[in-house]
Amino acid sequence: MKNNQWSSRLGFVLATAGAAIGLGNLWKFPYIMGRNGGFSFLIVYLLFIVILGLPVMMLEMSLGRYSGKNPVESYKKINKKAGIVGFLGVFAAFVILSYYSVIGGWILKYLFSYVTTANAPADFAAFSASNETVLWHFLFMASAVIICLMGVKGIEKASKFMMPALFILMIIIIVRTVTLPNAVEGLKFMFLPSDNSSFTFTSISEALGQVFYSLSLCMGITITYGSYLKKDENIPKSCAQVAVMDTAIAVLAGIAIFPAVFSFGLDVEQGPGLIFGILPKIFSEIGGGFIFAIAFFILVFFAAVTSGIALLEVSVSFVTQKWKIGRKKAVLGVGLAVFLLGVPSCLATGALSGFNIAGYNFFDLMSVFTDNILLPLSGLLMCWFVGWRWEPKILANEMTLGAKKFKLAKIWIFTIKYITPVLILVVTVSGFVNIYNTVTAA
Repeated sequence: MKNNQWSSRLGFVLATAGAAIGLGNLWKFPYIMGRNGGFSFLIVYLLFIVILGLPVMMLEMSLGRYSGKNPVESYKKINKKAGIVGFLGVFAAFVILSYYSVIGGWILKYLFSYVTTANAPADFAAFSASNETVLWHFLFMASAVIICLMGVKGIEKASKFMMPALFILMIIIIVRTVTLPNAVEGLKFMFLPSDNSSFTFTSISEALGQVFYSLSLCMGITITYGSYLKKDENIPKSCAQVAVMDTAIAVLAGIAIFPAVFSFGLDVEQGPGLIFGILPKIFSEIGGGFIFAIAFFILVFFAAVTSGIALLEVSVSFVTQKWKIGRKKAVLGVGLAVFLLGVPSCLATGALSGFNIAGYNFFDLMSVFTDNILLPLSGLLMCWFVGWRWEPKILANEMTLGAKKFKLAKIWIFTIKYITPVLILVVTVSGFVNIYNTVTAA
């Protein structure tokens, strides 16, 4: 086996699923679903997984294998001017990891607190505004760096352990939460239609954006992992499996959280503080709650670190191929740069709370920059270069190498040329409307 290839199909699927399954599933999906109508949001989200998520994932994975290079070189292979698309993806992954690691640090802090004191930190707002967050941000980045130092083999081994463990821990937590009094109301919120005014046009755009965030699209991850793929791998089948696993974890996260929220009569529209503010209250009220809390935050850490590894690997792959430097130096150098960029995000609500641009603190600014500018722009350019300036049939043929026959090739090409750009444009316009509203309100 080559050092830059997956050793097995299972390892590849689990690593790719690990890259997709992260805080977008366990942290972001439940609170977005909570504030956007529950069942209605879930149905729209599942639809967009099929018509947007899968086609883009197949495009990126087949492009990565076709080129065997990092995202920048992959796009350059189809058009010299298209290298900018790959660069936007690499840059987005780098910036996302800088604040993603901050949240990963919060998770480590909560896990450490439960293990040592059987309780969560007393006040999440006070902790997140303290300088202590820098230490936990460093520890999370160190975890990702250590695994990445071992190369593709290390990523594969970590994913083979963490992904099955993630599913097992999730089931354990679900068994406990669905047996709470009045838990059925949480399940009704998720799986039965209701006259919920929380679902609006903005909910549709949020569902679209969540598909990008959850499946890690246009961040260079799928291209990078695809470049390590053997030619006999069935790309459409693998992408479908990853999408199913990713969506299953997101839905299971909802099943683990909403019954407990309804059982204790808490606000389902709590937002980003749901797992850091509301869940600890729930764990404190149930018998043996600290044990379930430990299991939950181990689960979230596994999901976060597998995605963190993937985001780091994107930049490492680019740096090693661009400047021909050793993997160890690249991993340590990129890891340090990401850590330093993340420090202002750590301090955004504390020491740097006075720093605001257009109404956004540094943490929120980084998030808005990637979610509303870098990723949509990368997606639109991707559709332009692959669908219109190149011949997408080449990638359709790449998919047939392992699949023998790609029956949906014509539908896939039509989607990439016409449907995907329109959906991405909706996300882009909605994002800029939100930015405008924030700026005018500042």
